[in-house]
Amino acid sequence: MLTVAQKAEIIKDFQRTEGDTGSSEVQIALLTFRINDLTGHFKANPKDHHSRRGLLKMVSARRRLLAYIRRTKPDTYRELIGRLGLRK
Repeated sequence: MLTVAQKAEIIKDFQRTEGDTGSSEVQIALLTFRINDLTGHFKANPKDHHSRRGLLKMVSARRRLLAYIRRTKPDTYRELIGRLGLRK
C-alpha cells in the first residue's frame, strides 16, 4: 500500500518543478509503484481476479501515458524508463 510519505517521496523525485503533482512523469512513477506493489499481492493470492482487473487498468493507463511521453518528449521518455527500470 502506498503511504503518504512514500507518495510524497515519489512526487518529489519525479516532479518537473516545485509543486508539480500531476505531470505525466509523476503519474507514471506512482502507477509503477502501485503496479509493483500489487504484483507481490498476486503471488500470494492467485485467485484474486477482481483486483487483477484493477491492475490491468493501471497497466493500460501507464502504457497510454508512456506512449504520450514517447511521442512528445523522447529524451524525457528514455530517462524515465531508465529511472523506473521498465524496459529491458
